[in-house]
Amino acid sequence: MACKKPGKCAPQTKKNSKRKIASTEFILHAPDAGKVFLTGDFNNWNPEEFSMRKFKNGDHTKKLKLKPGRYEYQFIVDGNWWTDPANPNRISTEFGSENSVIAIGEEVYQQ
Repeated sequence: MACKKPGKCAPQTKKNSKRKIASTEFILHAPDAGKVFLTGDFNNWNPEEFSMRKFKNGDHTKKLKLKPGRYEYQFIVDGNWWTDPANPNRISTEFGSENSVIAIGEEVYQQ
């Protein structure tokens, strides 16, 4: 039944349709690297927000919860910006370089 008195009716709530966002894991194999950060349009290209964890095998990893969409990103390896060597999806930038691109689909949602 619809409310016929604008401004006088309580808001209608839907049943709990909240979905959890699954983590997306970024991995860079750089065994000789000291510090590695992940940056992209998902964090407004903040170069120090997402430090990556280094494992003994030389992999650096970072898990993020990203909503479905298309994201551009790069790794910062000891101060140098790198595209993802394991991801062939890239786009040219206005600065004459490239960014890696990842597309997160609806399937990352879990009920």
